[in-house]
Amino acid sequence: MNLSGNGMKMKVFSGNANRELSEKICSELGVPLGSCEVGTFSDGEITVNIDETVRGYDVFLIQPTCPPVNDNLMETLILMDGLKRASAGRINAVIPYYGYARQDRKTKAREPITAKLVADLLTRAGADRVLTMDLHAGQIQGYFDIPVDHLLGGPILADYFKNIVDEETVVVSPDLGGVARARNFANLLDLPIAIIEKRRPKANVSEVMNVIGDIEGKNVVIIDDIIDTAGTITKAAAVLKNFGALKVYACCTHPILSGPAVERIDNSEIEEFVVTDTIPLSEEKRIDKIKVVSVSKLFAEAILRINKNESVSKLFDRLRS
Repeated sequence: MNLSGNGMKMKVFSGNANRELSEKICSELGVPLGSCEVGTFSDGEITVNIDETVRGYDVFLIQPTCPPVNDNLMETLILMDGLKRASAGRINAVIPYYGYARQDRKTKAREPITAKLVADLLTRAGADRVLTMDLHAGQIQGYFDIPVDHLLGGPILADYFKNIVDEETVVVSPDLGGVARARNFANLLDLPIAIIEKRRPKANVSEVMNVIGDIEGKNVVIIDDIIDTAGTITKAAAVLKNFGALKVYACCTHPILSGPAVERIDNSEIEEFVVTDTIPLSEEKRIDKIKVVSVSKLFAEAILRINKNESVSKLFDRLRS
């Protein structure tokens, strides 16, 4: 990519959270990954050394706050503090996966809103702008008092399925809260949607799952933003099979895959589980059913547009076409 333009000179750095993705983004940009050392002292404290000048540069720090979330978040904050004290011209926090996003509101008394706290910490540490993807709740953008560019993983996942689905395929939301996401994904593929409804008929009675929409004799694609323990999505796959679905595919942007998730997916009715690389997958999670598509090109294009002070939203006009 040509880095000439109206923007400041650019440098890209990474913590330890997802160096593979950072290197892919740098490869797309045609720039080297900045030299810095992020380690720990014997007592567990994080130490950072930035080995090259950043004075006056437009710096992009790539670091998803994925598990171990607290370590990766602290790395991000300390790196940004170092960049700020080294007189970086602008600090852009590139956070492909925003940890603590599911703690976005109060649901009971005396409960913290940790997603807002993290936004305040990032801003205080020195972030001038945030670039992220598929926030669990859109309102988190409003928790920041700095610009936030919010990328969408749906078009990348949809591109993977273009050669798999046919006009009889149905996109499924695993719950009522994901209907808008499923509808947007279905629109990209020009497919209908169905919804899995969960309800309890009365207290102390087990949950009943029902399917709203016609899936009998059809292939289906379940879409979600985050898959953690995979309990919901594997149960959804079983319900869809019981209601007459043929093949069940699933996809998500952020594959946390904690605890029994990989085993559940491997033993489930899911044919293929397609994820992006916003979160790195360890070797034991790379089973045959799990396919990974990269977000590196999209992030590289967004970074280039930010550096040149060009519109990021125009990226999606092209992706939708």
